[in-house]
Amino acid sequence: MEYKLKGGVTLSDEDFERMADEAERGEYPGTPGEWVVRPQGRPSLDSEELVSVTFKMTRAQRDALDARAESRGETRSQIMRDALTRELAFA
Repeated sequence: MEYKLKGGVTLSDEDFERMADEAERGEYPGTPGEWVVRPQGRPSLDSEELVSVTFKMTRAQRDALDARAESRGETRSQIMRDALTRELAFA
């Protein structure tokens, strides 16, 4: 079976087996002093604490939002944060 990674790289079951064997032998990619595995989680968007806000919308609105986000290469959350920032600027 093949698995396509986010960056476009494709790995097979054999690749995973090979990497597991290397890890068991203590062989890891990279050089000492560099990150081999990146830190967990996304980088912070702001210096302030972030909180979740949830609300309901129609499926059609959600689909339109997702289409707009995809066309801009952004996430649904980023589109919503930008819209909220614009709205609050007029308050």
